[in-house]
Amino acid sequence: MARADRLERMDNRRADLETDYRAALIEALQATAAGQWGLFGHTKDKQHKAKAAPMLDALGEIADEIDDLRDQLDMEPFALHREFLAARGPVQSDAVGEPKQAQAWLERLTRGS
Repeated sequence: MARADRLERMDNRRADLETDYRAALIEALQATAAGQWGLFGHTKDKQHKAKAAPMLDALGEIADEIDDLRDQLDMEPFALHREFLAARGPVQSDAVGEPKQAQAWLERLTRGS
């Protein structure tokens, strides 16, 4: 019985962290949609990278803890963070800007709620 209780607490913690991650991602996306570049890493501008670093660090820390719990619970890695990481990085010059990309992510996340 103790093992079942421990697993339930772990799963509840995982669910809470996933909710926290989603809220932090939405907050970061809202800042980006409002014009703060750097979240998606489209630019090499050091100021943009520096402004986005705290948001990225926070998301990474939460995602690491989620993945640790998911691993212990024999679950797949946290998909939302993997999708976000896949969307980051340099893009071609004709790609949409970070604010528009952030807005598209916000619409997708709020539609999925």
